[in-house]
Amino acid sequence: MDWVVVLSWTLNSLLLLNIVLALVIIFNERRDAGATWAWLLILFFLPILGFIVYLFFGRHLTTNNFYNLTEDEQSYFTRQVDAQVQRIQAGEAEYDEELLNKYEQLLIMNLRSSKSLVSFYNETRIFSEGNEKFDTMIKDIGNAQEEVNVQYYIIKRDALGQRLFDALLERAKAGVKVRLLYDAVGSKSLKQSDFKELIEHGGEVEIFFPSKWGINFRLNNRNHRKVCIIDGKIGYIGGFNVGTEYLGEVEKFGYWRDVHLRIEGDVVHHIQDRFVLDWNYANQYKNRDDIFCFPPHQIRHFSPMQIVTSGPNSHTEHLKNMKIKMISSAKREIYIQTPYFIPDKSFMDACKMALLSGVKMNIMIPGKPDHPFVMWGSWSFLGELLDYGADVYLYDRGFLHSKTMTVDGEISTVGTTNLDARSFRLNFEINTLVFNRRIALELESLFESDTADCRKLTKELYAQRDWTIKLREGFARLLSPIL
Repeated sequence: MDWVVVLSWTLNSLLLLNIVLALVIIFNERRDAGATWAWLLILFFLPILGFIVYLFFGRHLTTNNFYNLTEDEQSYFTRQVDAQVQRIQAGEAEYDEELLNKYEQLLIMNLRSSKSLVSFYNETRIFSEGNEKFDTMIKDIGNAQEEVNVQYYIIKRDALGQRLFDALLERAKAGVKVRLLYDAVGSKSLKQSDFKELIEHGGEVEIFFPSKWGINFRLNNRNHRKVCIIDGKIGYIGGFNVGTEYLGEVEKFGYWRDVHLRIEGDVVHHIQDRFVLDWNYANQYKNRDDIFCFPPHQIRHFSPMQIVTSGPNSHTEHLKNMKIKMISSAKREIYIQTPYFIPDKSFMDACKMALLSGVKMNIMIPGKPDHPFVMWGSWSFLGELLDYGADVYLYDRGFLHSKTMTVDGEISTVGTTNLDARSFRLNFEINTLVFNRRIALELESLFESDTADCRKLTKELYAQRDWTIKLREGFARLLSPIL
């Protein structure tokens, strides 16, 4: 009977340990009830193993001065924000413009939450196709005279990755300052040896949240940003990563539909500011006094913008709040393209209120998703919005990776943020908010063109789905706060 006693003691100990671990999760996740219940569900079905999963995927970052800014640096940013808020509220000069007046609350909210300074004079080009985007960016890199700063979530050592490496190496050999920052998990196939020649010629390479002893304890907090800044004058920001699938050359995905912006003007300095923060954190301030280019520019085209960032180091979900505010500001029509649609209750409520108010809402997601589990979660939420009158499109030409939103043909946002908890709360993300009718209408036109390659998800079609799909949707929705 000894083995019965031992087994009973072991099971009771594991049960007690599981309860203790559950309490730890409840304490750590107290800011988000949905995430708490999702993690408790995992712990209930996977005792002990669930907590190991939590160690890799669920822990919060320290939010207090994550970037280790000095008091002077923090004070400088605060003074800039306060000064802009005062000028906006006073209606001074450039701030006294139709769209800036109309969306003043959105403008100020971004300033106060994400320190997103307003820049006024910018010129923007939209790319929706990978070959054109990378051909232009690599050409710009080839013309760099001072420095090139590159940051991507995914960089692959395939034909496109090699083109980028060759362009950076050529500039480094010419004496141009080259810095390359990539995410440890997104670019896990890269090796230090891949950069040997670049480093030998003065290039610098850093990894965001690298693995330690072969283990990465920050699997759930990735740097999802995708930017390139050339000579402090040209900035790229959007959804394309570096790999041949983003050129539509991988059979699994087929044609790749995405959006990236090429920008010249004031806002490039603000993109550079965000890169500097990530770069300094990744290299642990080894070169704290490193010089970055912030030269003047000659752009005189009035096109106000803000760069908004968010991440697990943020006290609030800046980018989610920005998108909710945009939706609540809509009077006529909203266009949304996203590869994943797994919002939280606050975002869903904003969508429902807009639809109930008579605002037309158009949402497009991939018809052929890269993650089936995420697809089931997306369908669950979109099926709910169909009852409120949303128009939902399933893109079938290839894979839709575009992350855009426009409101009333007046303002738009393009960046790296998906409509899910991962982007809103867990990943480091970056978006540009553009107060320019031409850009908004061009993005809306791209959406309308894409509908020719879509199936429309109707209430009738949604009701016909198999019971097994309904079951999967329900389970996916339960775990949506941590997907």
